Amino acid sequence: MNAVARLVTYGELDGAATDDRRLSVSARLEAELADGGSVVLLDDRGWGVSGGPGLRGQVSPGEIERDARTVVGPDEPYDGWTRERMAADHWNALAATLRGRGVAADGADLAGLRHDVVLGEDLRTWLDA
Repeated sequence: MNAVARLVTYGELDGAATDDRRLSVSARLEAELADGGSVVLLDDRGWGVSGGPGLRGQVSPGEIERDARTVVGPDEPYDGWTRERMAADHWNALAATLRGRGVAADGADLAGLRHDVVLGEDLRTWLDA
């Protein structure tokens, strides 16, 4: 059975909602497997930033990377849930998705994996402009 080597979040511009005053980013979380394959875990995440005409100069790649890791979870606690329970449920749900695809996975192990962020070409161009 295959195993997860690392987690990767891919961030890219959501072009329809991005201009000189607004930045909209979509995020997709994947598990990169030891055999070189990958499994998409989340593909419905993203966020936006609004500002004045100098927004491009105010947003750094490091901020984008931090926000990308945040939006793919775990979520903040609510309704009396603890941060620990939210995290455990998040990682266990991702592990269940992987097991359903034939990948050996444990929630606690996923939580400890390296998590890289890869910025797409359009997003890098927007940041550099």
